[in-house]
Amino acid sequence: MRIGVLCSGGDAPGMNPCIRAIVRAAYVKGHTVVGIKHGYRGLLEEEFFIGADGRPEMSGRDVSGLTCRGGTILYSSRCPQFATEEGVRKAVENLTRNKIDALLPIGGNGTLSGARDLGKVWNGQIIGLPGTIDNDLRGTERTIGFSTAIQTAVEAIDKLRDTAGSHDMMFLVEVMGRHCGDLALATAVAGGCEIVSVPEIKTSIPAIVDRLNFFRKSGKKSMIMAVAEGDDSGGAYKMLEMLKAAGSPYEMRVVVLGHVQRGGVPCADDRILAARLGCRAVEALGEGETGKMVGLVKGEIKLTPLEEVIVDHHEITPSMTEILGLLAT
Repeated sequence: MRIGVLCSGGDAPGMNPCIRAIVRAAYVKGHTVVGIKHGYRGLLEEEFFIGADGRPEMSGRDVSGLTCRGGTILYSSRCPQFATEEGVRKAVENLTRNKIDALLPIGGNGTLSGARDLGKVWNGQIIGLPGTIDNDLRGTERTIGFSTAIQTAVEAIDKLRDTAGSHDMMFLVEVMGRHCGDLALATAVAGGCEIVSVPEIKTSIPAIVDRLNFFRKSGKKSMIMAVAEGDDSGGAYKMLEMLKAAGSPYEMRVVVLGHVQRGGVPCADDRILAARLGCRAVEALGEGETGKMVGLVKGEIKLTPLEEVIVDHHEITPSMTEILGLLAT
């Protein structure tokens, strides 16, 4: 079998270990792997990874040392053209011309939505792999890159807490998460934040100010608040202005972590998850599976139809908000 692999959308720590797992698992099974550079854009432009032997195929040697490398050696991109009928039709033509029998796209909701659409008109096999720091996909308890992104955000918060304590200040730390607050919530719990704001829960500025006043009166001199970029207030900067207007008792500053959360050496958890998902994806192709995503469900790697994965965003765990409330009191 000739297997194509690509990364699409935002990069995530662990994509490289996942590529490594796919290539090596495929080799053991007797398959050939074609690396498609720059995601769906590269598929439309027939931009392939050239291996050490000069051929447009990936060998075990090409993926040596990838476990500890962030980013993706296949590069990534967003491709509006692929979202059109013409784009999908061209992708089918290119897959057919290059004799690719199966496709393993690594990415988030947009990537897997594109895979679903491609599967409707292409007779090859498709197994998606969840690679996004947002952890916003159904069909998996954790996505590749999520754990490393938490660690990156927590390390930043640990440093900010020193400055907050030195200046009796409050920092609003904005993390990624347009539709899902998992990253902000996990960061808040791990980083010891006192307050968190996520897209799934309507923000009450008066309630937050009441809580800040409670902390100030109880003698707490510094604060850290984690804010998901998709919070209904419009992000950390707008949140700061609203808190000021409502009478926040703390001097405040905003720190937007932004794309720094996507970079860095993948942590052990992400490396292990990437290896398990990559190997299972190749195995699923051998079983004749298609139109599904591999994901972590109750500790086991399971297959979920793409239609179920992309129908809505993964929901935050209510118990995590309760834990944060208890620990921050």
